[in-house]
Amino acid sequence: MMLLVSVLAVNAQVDTTHKTKPTKPAMTMVKVSDLPKAITASVAKDYPGYTVKEASSAMMNNALNYKVVVTKGTETESLFYDKDGKFLKKAEKK
Repeated sequence: MMLLVSVLAVNAQVDTTHKTKPTKPAMTMVKVSDLPKAITASVAKDYPGYTVKEASSAMMNNALNYKVVVTKGTETESLFYDKDGKFLKKAEKK
């Protein structure tokens, strides 16, 4: 009687890549007086009665962008602009 024995070799591959969330760009604080005039003009026009509380800048997608926090009484809004003062978006409230 003859027995046949076979060996099954499995070459498993392990995924060694690490999937990480994209990091937020590092924000640099900007003096309100140093904001581009186009941004302060846009805030004054589109958000009358609001005051710029703080501002920061960061490189996003190879472009300089600004985050401007404005307040009016108890209301606070976070606004995003490009370097030329073009409004990009308003942050959604959590």
